[in-house]
Amino acid sequence: MAKILIVEDDPPTLALVKATLEEAGHAVSQAGNGAEAVIAVNSDAPDLILMDIMMPIMNGFQALHVLKSSPMTKDIPVVMLTARSGDVDMAQGWAEGVDFYLTKPFSPKELLTVVKRILPAKDAEA
Repeated sequence: MAKILIVEDDPPTLALVKATLEEAGHAVSQAGNGAEAVIAVNSDAPDLILMDIMMPIMNGFQALHVLKSSPMTKDIPVVMLTARSGDVDMAQGWAEGVDFYLTKPFSPKELLTVVKRILPAKDAEA
């Protein structure tokens, strides 16, 4: 299956997402903020990134901007997984190059549906 990086600073959300993805057979790694995510992606590129917006040190929008600005990481799909559901937040995510915007709360089934939707699209580009 796929290598997926979860970028989340909330332990209960991280545990739910990690368990859901591992149960579906994915290899999961994690980062607690955007700065850790950028380091992790540059050392071992995942197939998909699931990223929160509201995090310490470097928020999700800042990390998304860094990742989408780099030729080495710009094509890695990013799903924003966040409680911020306002039009301004969504517009900023789309403008920065997010591939999907999933708002909390979400169900594990909904999460897996999004992951399945994004990963085949990535595979088709290869």
